[in-house]
Amino acid sequence: MSATSVLARKWRPKTFAQLVGQEHVVQALSNALTQNRLHHAYLFTGTRGVGKTTIARIFAKSLNCVNGITAEPCGVCSACTEIDSGRFVDLIELDAASNTQVDNMRELLESALYAPTVGRFKVYIIDEVHMLSKNAFNAMLKTLEEPPAHVKFILATTDPQKIPVTVLSRCLQFNLKQLPPVLISSHLQQVLEQENIPCESGALALLSRAAQGSMRDALSLLDQAIAFSDSKVTEETVRNMLGAIDRSYLYNVLQALLARDGAALLRVADDMATRSLEFDAALQELATLLHRIALAQTIPQAIAEDEPERARLLELAQQFSAEDLQLFYQIAVHGRNEIELAPDEYAGFTMTLLRMLAFVPEGKGKVGDVADTRPPPKPPLQGAQTPSPSRAGNGHPDWPTLLSQLNVQASAKELAKNCTLQNFTDDAITLSLSSQHKLLNTEMARNKLQAALADYFARPVKLTVTVGDVQGATPAVIEQKAKQARQQAAREDIQEDPFVREAQAQMGAQVLENSIKPIDQESEK
Repeated sequence: MSATSVLARKWRPKTFAQLVGQEHVVQALSNALTQNRLHHAYLFTGTRGVGKTTIARIFAKSLNCVNGITAEPCGVCSACTEIDSGRFVDLIELDAASNTQVDNMRELLESALYAPTVGRFKVYIIDEVHMLSKNAFNAMLKTLEEPPAHVKFILATTDPQKIPVTVLSRCLQFNLKQLPPVLISSHLQQVLEQENIPCESGALALLSRAAQGSMRDALSLLDQAIAFSDSKVTEETVRNMLGAIDRSYLYNVLQALLARDGAALLRVADDMATRSLEFDAALQELATLLHRIALAQTIPQAIAEDEPERARLLELAQQFSAEDLQLFYQIAVHGRNEIELAPDEYAGFTMTLLRMLAFVPEGKGKVGDVADTRPPPKPPLQGAQTPSPSRAGNGHPDWPTLLSQLNVQASAKELAKNCTLQNFTDDAITLSLSSQHKLLNTEMARNKLQAALADYFARPVKLTVTVGDVQGATPAVIEQKAKQARQQAAREDIQEDPFVREAQAQMGAQVLENSIKPIDQESEK
């Protein structure tokens, strides 16, 4: 395949209208061009193949089109055609990865002082700008602070964290997002229709997932699939090319889990081993499938009507409980992370499947047999008492005891300690806070306390804090009284100690009150 026919180049967008995705960036740049509110430096960030350099070149055409500054360059004038072909003298593209030194940057900046040769602006596109050396960045700063009116800088990077803050603060920043698989698949379909190449939707779904958000990678993989399949893109061919797992194996795994049949699980694994399939990829695909089933269960409309596997996904969504899907997904993800630590991939894969069986909640005949899919209430923390009814006899849990079992710290803990329990229901808790402590009632503290309560009771809990008169003792007051009681007990123990009495009588010794600390308080230090 010749270089000119590579799909990633042939189908590179030449206008903003042809771009796939990145609408937020296109809208902002179009508005700036239409209103002629132009900045001197732009920074495009994002992973590979999401359109950083493409948008930069379209923007350069918009600035230099013969028809004037516009969000819709004509594409046929000398400036537009020369930029498309890479021959426009006033568009300078620099790969910072191979030009990291300060001398390269100084030479480039010196040329920026001169007026454009043929265009309206001199446009400098610096790709992978984070690769520049510290001295090169310092050399750039002066020009970024006071740029000539005829110069525009467009910086692109996959790693903005490595760019000095002094440079970031002088640029308008745009973060380009990874493209969703559905959008990539739709674009690949359009490209193949224009190329008159038949394809299967399952093949496009595999390619779009393998691209991991990069349209350029998707088109490159599509090029490879066309060559691999003799100009007919089929799902089987793409699976072989990518080393992807046949979904039938994964469906067999899920059926075995439904039946709680460990022997069937091992048979699937053995069959996969016979065919030399990658178990690491199998766990990744299994996690993806579980995610799709969870979507079908919770948001059925998220599964497209023309999805080839829609019926099967919806069927499995009815057979598994939401609890099971979350459990299996987590085990699959952790199993993939740990597979390199296993004796071999087969052992890691089968142990992950057996773990799914082992951790199914007790009392189920099969995985899907559960009337109530809500998780059980969280048990009290180790060593803590079960919250008992309050002394007021209103059926509410004892707030100080409950607070001692919550995983809450800092501002949220201080708020909770200075409250009393006003009302308690299955899904709502109301606390009372005295006016003298109202500054503790911040949104951050309430949110953290509410999250801790929801985590403890294993269900959503709405927390309300009212400020006013407080009835009863708060945990803070109870804690202070307990501390005072311990201090008084320690003081009395010292005063009654025979050794202390003898020292006072014979040597005139005196007890320093400030030095007396309860034993438990000393241990806390």
